[in-house]
Amino acid sequence: MSLGILALQGALQPHRQKLTALGVDVVFVRTAGEISACDGLILPGGESSTLLNLIDHYRLRDPIVAFAASRPVWGVCAGAILMAERVENPSQESLGLIPMTVRRNAYGRQNESFIAPVVFRDAGSAKTEREAVFIRAPSIIRFASSVQVLADHHGDPVALRYGSHLVTTYHPELSASDEFHALFVSLCREAVTNPASGGGRPDEVMATPN
Repeated sequence: MSLGILALQGALQPHRQKLTALGVDVVFVRTAGEISACDGLILPGGESSTLLNLIDHYRLRDPIVAFAASRPVWGVCAGAILMAERVENPSQESLGLIPMTVRRNAYGRQNESFIAPVVFRDAGSAKTEREAVFIRAPSIIRFASSVQVLADHHGDPVALRYGSHLVTTYHPELSASDEFHALFVSLCREAVTNPASGGGRPDEVMATPN
């Protein structure tokens, strides 16, 4: 199995290190052909408007959207903004992969980045806390009822799952735990063995998170 990391901008090596430690082949992808050859794709952190401009410059928007229709995609921070259906503060275009609304720079600018515990929700087991790194983090202010909250910070969702897609508004690649990377690997393996499980789900009416 081969997982791709979009290598136009952002922190790439920390993702590669965690995935390699999990026994996965990792490819830095920059072309449509390289993307289509992967079993899963990470859209890493960076600056969302710059990433979107680079995606359009290299004509990758349609290939990424087509890829996401059948295979897992994980958006991290700026990558989560790109995956949203709507973007605010200010508004900008996005890839529209997940029925959610995201607000950019919700926690402040670069010098207001912080490390804080987030609470993971795991059905059938007790809630657990993990340290998370927030860097110019966006907030998820609205999402469809089919979107599952995996973790929150003071009640605000910071990690979501939609079908086989994931988004995190923080940077799991910069924390000690590899559990989120392991989750993504498991979703990609499931999509390989059961192609019908890949991609997102039909859009639903937006709902304000509790």
